[in-house]
Parts: sequence; structure tokens; C-alpha cells
Amino acid sequence: MSELIHYRLEEGLALIGLDRVPVNALDQSLRAGLSNACERAAADPRVQAIIIHGARGLFSAGSDIGEFGTGASFAEPDLPRTLVRLAGIHKPLIAALGKVALGGGLELALACGYRIGEPNLRVGLSEINLGLLPGAGGTQRLPRLIGAESALNLILSGKQIDAENARLLGILDRVSTSPERLLDEAREYAYELIACRAPAQPAEAWPEPADGLPDDFLVRYRAEHEPSWKSRLAPRLVLSAVEAACLLPLDEGLLKELALFKQAESSRQSKALRHVFFAEREAARIPGVRDDLPLRSITRVAVIGAGTMGGGIAMCFANAGIPVALLERDGKALDRGLTMIRDNYESSVRRGRLLPDQVESRMDLIFGTLDYADLSDADLVIEAVFEKLEVKQQVFLTLEKVCKPGAILATNTSSLDVDAIAATVARPHDVVGLHFFSPANAMRLLEVVRGKATAPDVLATTLDIARRIGKLPVISGVCFGFIGNRMLEPYAREAHRLVLEGATPAQVDRVLTDLDLNMGVFSMLDLAGIDVNFLVRDSNRTASAHDESYCRLGDELYAMGRYGQKTGRGFYLYEGRNRRDDAEVIALAERLADELQISRRPIDDQEILERCLFMLINEGIQLLDEGIALRTGDIDLVWINGYGFPAHLGGPMHYAEQLGLGTVLAGLQRYRNALGKYGEMWFKPAPLLERLVAAGRKRIERF
Repeated sequence: MSELIHYRLEEGLALIGLDRVPVNALDQSLRAGLSNACERAAADPRVQAIIIHGARGLFSAGSDIGEFGTGASFAEPDLPRTLVRLAGIHKPLIAALGKVALGGGLELALACGYRIGEPNLRVGLSEINLGLLPGAGGTQRLPRLIGAESALNLILSGKQIDAENARLLGILDRVSTSPERLLDEAREYAYELIACRAPAQPAEAWPEPADGLPDDFLVRYRAEHEPSWKSRLAPRLVLSAVEAACLLPLDEGLLKELALFKQAESSRQSKALRHVFFAEREAARIPGVRDDLPLRSITRVAVIGAGTMGGGIAMCFANAGIPVALLERDGKALDRGLTMIRDNYESSVRRGRLLPDQVESRMDLIFGTLDYADLSDADLVIEAVFEKLEVKQQVFLTLEKVCKPGAILATNTSSLDVDAIAATVARPHDVVGLHFFSPANAMRLLEVVRGKATAPDVLATTLDIARRIGKLPVISGVCFGFIGNRMLEPYAREAHRLVLEGATPAQVDRVLTDLDLNMGVFSMLDLAGIDVNFLVRDSNRTASAHDESYCRLGDELYAMGRYGQKTGRGFYLYEGRNRRDDAEVIALAERLADELQISRRPIDDQEILERCLFMLINEGIQLLDEGIALRTGDIDLVWINGYGFPAHLGGPMHYAEQLGLGTVLAGLQRYRNALGKYGEMWFKPAPLLERLVAAGRKRIERF
């Protein structure tokens, strides 16, 4: 028997334990071991029922994602045919589900006739998050178990549900009294099934998965949900597979599902999403920092500044059960900040995301103060004050006096020099940048900015605490704007310039959202605040002193007090959240173009797309070459999670590789030649891009 399988015979029961650390990924070797064990149990006349379980408690987190898109994905025994064979065994199969049964792991459980789970179990079919659909029976067996509508909602959400909800839906037959009792109660369940001569596979709960639904249910479901799917392929394939479950016998439905799965697996979208999955794993690795490096203890946190950003940061820690002191300069500002936090929590109650007592428990963890002395016991202090270097440096001078030795001192700056801030204190090794994205309590991304003196254990500790509060941390080096905002500058520059040349804000935004970006440049700036963008840009005037023409439009709107959604006027006009075009902005662009002697002309969508994205990509490649970004995957994660770049395109760096690096370089050179002095000034290809194309490289990598 395979070392990945624990097999033992107990009084008429075959217990088959999966033992592929860490999560029983169903790769070819584990599938082979499982298949052999089940065949052995099926052929043994002493075996009356079979229990499949996780030998170390955890059942299975699903297929080995590294096999997707390779020959190993369907190497014999492949999962679909293995599960068909298991479902055909003439003895009852009981799946004893510990901790998680996800993706292929849940499909394995669905192929068994009976299922019992521990109370802390989480189940789900998460393939949609990889641009896939369940390909080993999930779209066929689940609708026959819980009905087509419930199955669709679960598969398309990719979410995990707990044991009790799984039982109520009909996925689980039973929930054990405790994790420790799971296997014992699975044995008892097996003996009950043997005693009552239960069939190997019980009758389907929903032999007609669409029973009770309107005849046009699937058509209406598609019409209702397609707008939110945008250009994503996988949701449409899921719907087709579930439709097959409603119309075809199981064996034909399984064949249809498999064909649809292979279509998804071979798609560029799934390849991109798998790239994102592995990029998240890789982002946790810091070159030169040992995995076993002792971390600093973080049990108490302080945040300086109770504005929108500071309050959101405080909520992040309170949500994770970590006490946090919130400091402000005056009582009115502190009261406003605490009121804003409570209002945010109350809004979550109204949306059904929190219970009232949870609001109180989280508010109890936030301690408002006006006195720096109250920060003396904090293990981590995060400064979130006005984005001006001198102001932040003054805060750090005060922190130097009041914070205990070993406390981590973090700045939430979005663009300023972390090394210049660290230089104000005698312990620059304790200083790190923690750039939260707004709204901080909702946005998943956290740029962790490594200063030249930042200690390795400070870096490792901040990555750990970021994950504890549910953030995705990405390491950046020190430069203006770090990874995200440094790349935003040329991206937004082209958008502004295109409007001066003849495009409209609405046209530019439409081109970008047609690519499935969450927002266009101008709607994003209106949401974030034109004033905020102006102040960030103003702090970096030296970088663009030789040509500020491109940002004149934003400067004029700032001077007019048109700050975006918050003032009801920005690049667009707003009535609540409803946006409409503003002829005044077009007239302003025409006037500025005349002053700057910029010729206006009709601009086609392809030029907008290329100029914005090629400059975004070019800056990312330059960041990699400078060592500001450690990996292309890190850049992609920043832009997917911080700026709404579509994950199913893999982020701007992966997207560039799919376009072809030669295509990007040729486009930059074309606009460099076509746009006169402006093109010569800004459309300079990154040297790394030129080297990659000259060397015939297909991947973006430093060399």
C-alpha cells in the first residue's frame, strides 16, 4: 500500500486514511493510492463498508493546482474517472470530513454515498477562483444533492460554508459532536448503514435538479448575473455544466462537465488566475530573511490620526481582536474618528455582516486618547497623519521619546521617502512603511515598504501581523509612490494627456472598464479625491519639472475646488453616486490644449488602451529592474488588489507577457516617434524591456 495511504481493516470496515502533507492535495500519486485502496476494499469479502478520512484530521483541500495545465492533470488515474469508479463500488462509502473538504476534496466526498463532518468543517467548490469549474463531478452530483439553484450559487460564489450550513443544505448527512469524535462516529454511522442494509448510493435527493424552478430559470439567471461576470469565461461554463445536470443523465452530464473543464483549463483566463494564486504564495517569501527568524510579539497596537485612514486601520486590528489605541491632537477630531468607526460598524450590522454585540466588542478594543504617553506599551505604532514629510518626521521624533525599546514604528505614507522618515529617529532599524489602501478596513492589499535600515525581524513581523488582520502583504523598496502609486503616475498621466489631445474622460474610462478594470482613471481619481491626487503629485514636482503640461487638467480642477465625489464635481458631475459627463471639463481641456499648443484630434479606443497600459507596464518593468519590486507577481498583486486590475488577466505584468513583450516594446517606440516632443520625453522603453526583447525572452525577469 502507498505510503500516502493508511489502510486498515476493523471489524468489517476498511478505513482509508489520506496522508499527503500538508493538505492532502489530490495529485496523481495520492489518486493512485486512493484508487488502489478502494479497489482492495471493494474486492475484500470481509469489508462491508468503507470510510475515507484524513489520516491527520484534515480531509482534503482539493486538487494539486500545480498540475493544472500540465500532462499530470489527467495522468492516470485521473480524478474524474477515479470518482466514477468509487461511486460504482457496491459497498457503502462514508466520507469522514475533517477541517476542510474543498474543490476536488469535496468532489471526492460527493462521490461517496454518505458524509459526516466535524463541527469546524469548511466545505466549498472554489475552482471558480482559478478560472475553472469543478471537473470531477461537482457540477453534476451537487445539483442532484441540493438542487440546481443552491448548487449554482455555491459553485459560482467559490465560498466556503461551515458544517451546520452544509448539513442544512443537504451536503452533509451528519455532524459529529467534536473533531476528536469524528472517526468514531463515522464508524458508528457505518455500522448503522450495514445493519439496515443501506444501498451503496442512496436515492438522489434531487433526481430532477431544476424541480420547482421556472422553465426559464437558467435563462433568467444568466441575464441577471452576466453583467457582473463581464468577460469572465468560467461562470458561463459553470452555468452550462449545471444546465447539463438538469437536462442529461448523470453519465452524459459528467462527460459534458469534463469537456467544459478542459476548455476552462486551457484558457488564458485560468492560466492568469493560477499565476495570481502562486504569486500570493511567493509574496510571503523574503529573500535573505529566514523562515525560522524569531518574530517580535505584537499584542497591542497604536494608530496616530483618527481620520478616514487612521480609523480604518484601527478597525483592521480591532476586527482581529487586537487592542488598539487611537491618538488624535484634539478631542473633537478624536470624537469624529470614533463616531465614524462606530457608524462603519453599524452599517455592517444593517447589511447583516455583523451582530450588534460584535460591534460593542470591537469598539471596546479601540481606546481613544490625546496623550502620546498612552502609546508607551504599544508593540506596533502606525502613523497615519497628513501626507507631508515634515509633519510625519515630527511625529516620529515624538515616538522616539515615548515608545518602548523594540516597538515597531510604521508610517502609512503612500508616496513619501520612508528612509527620510526613519532618519529622524535613533532606531531606524525599527522603522517600516505600512501603506494601507483606502478604505483600510475593506481593502485587502498592504504594501510593506522595506527601508534601507529596516531590520529583518521587523519585516518578517509586519508580514505576519498583516496576515493576522486579513491583509495581503507585498514587499516594496523605497521610491516615490512605491510599487502601486509609482505605476499609477504614468498610467494617469497618459489618461490626462489623452483628454487634452481630444479624448473625453468618459471615453478613456470606458476603454479601461471594457478591459474589465473595476474603474477607469478618472472615476478612480474622483472617488479617491482629486485633492489627494494633487497633494501626492505636488510632493513629487521635481520628477516632472521639465514638463507639467500633462497634469494641468487635474491642477485646474483642484484649484476650482472640484475634488470629485466628495464635492459633487470632479472630472464628472455627481448626484449621490450617480455620475454624468460634464461639458465644462471638456471645455476646460480644450482651453488648456490651446494654451499648451496641443493639437486636438479624434482618438480611437486602441490608442487609449495602448498608451495607458503600455506606460503602466513599462514602469512596472523599470521597478523590477531597480529592485523596488522583488517579483513580477508582486507587481501584479498590487495592481489587482489595490487598483482593480482584473485578476483574470493576471495583472499588468502577466498581461504584458500574454500580449508579447515585443508588442509592448514596438508600441512604445511607435508612440515615441508619433507624439513629438511629448513622446520623446515620456515614451522611453525601460532598458530591461529592451534587453528582454533583444534576448528573445518571453517572461519578464531581471537579468
